[in-house]
Amino acid sequence: MISNTSLLKLIDQNYLVCPHCNGNVVRSEPGKIVCNNCKNRYLLAEHQVNFLESKSEDLIHDKLDIMKNVMKRFYKLYNFLVYLVSPVFFHHPKFIDRSLKRLVKDHIERNSLSAINIGSGNTNISAQILNVDFMNYKNVNVICDIHKLPFSDNSLDCVINVAVLEHLEQPEIVIKEIYRVLRPGGLVYSYFPFIQGIHASPFDFSRRTDAGLKSLYYEFEITKIKPSGGPASGFLWIFQEFISLLLSFGIVPLYRFIHIVVMLLTFPIKYLDAVLLFHPVAGNISTGFTIIAKKKQEMNNQ
Repeated sequence: MISNTSLLKLIDQNYLVCPHCNGNVVRSEPGKIVCNNCKNRYLLAEHQVNFLESKSEDLIHDKLDIMKNVMKRFYKLYNFLVYLVSPVFFHHPKFIDRSLKRLVKDHIERNSLSAINIGSGNTNISAQILNVDFMNYKNVNVICDIHKLPFSDNSLDCVINVAVLEHLEQPEIVIKEIYRVLRPGGLVYSYFPFIQGIHASPFDFSRRTDAGLKSLYYEFEITKIKPSGGPASGFLWIFQEFISLLLSFGIVPLYRFIHIVVMLLTFPIKYLDAVLLFHPVAGNISTGFTIIAKKKQEMNNQ
C-alpha cells in the first residue's frame, strides 16, 4: 500500500489532476484538496484521495454482489478462496498470469516506475503501484470513475487492469484514458475474459476474443497477446453453471446452493490448464486473454 507521504508527494508534483477539468489539484485545508481551476474540493484521508461525489456502494444491489463486496474487504481470505475454488486457473492468488508478476518485479519495481492498477479492488500487487477503484476499499489509493482518470497527460509508465473492462458499458473510453495518461513507450497490461459466465459487480457487459482485444487496443503497439486462465477453466465455468441450472428447477436459492456445491466438487479440473494452456488452439475456448502493449513513441495529435 502506498503511504500517505507518497500520495501527498504525488499531489504536490501535479501528478494528480481534477477529473472534471484536468486542472491541477493542491492541498487546501486539512483533509481536503482543491482544484486550482474549477475550485472543486475532494476528500483526502490517510493514504487515499476520493474524487467521487456519491457513495460507490449505492450502485450495488444484487445480494451476491453485496456479499462479494463484504468479502473483498478481507482481501487475503478472498484472494485465497478465489485462487482455490474459482473455476479460473491462477498461477498465483495475486496474479492472473506469471507475466504480470515479472512485469511488476523486473520492470516496475526494479526501475521505480510510476504505475497504477485500475479496478484494483482491495488487492495490493505492489507498494510501487497506486491502486485505483470506484469502491472505497482499504487498499485503494485513488477513488474515482475510471472513465475519467485523475492523472495528468503522459504522466505514467505503466497501467494495469485485470478483469475490469468487461464491467464497463464503454471500455473504449477507458482505453483512450489509459493512452492519454501513459508516457510514450509506457506499458499497459490487461486481462479480458472470453469464455466466462456473467459475473456482474455490479454490471457485466462484454467478452472479447484475442482479435477483439487487439481491436480494442488498436492505438497501441502490441507486445504480447495470449490465452490466460485456459480452456479447462472456460469449460469448467460453463459446466458449473449448466449443472446448477439443470438441477435447480428454476429455484434461484437452490441454484446458488447447488452452484457452491458443484464448485467445491469440480474446481480441481481447472488445473488441467497447467498443460492445456500450451496447446496451439487453447484460445478457442480459453477463459480469457492477456495483452501487453505499449503507447507508441510518437505523440498522438488529438
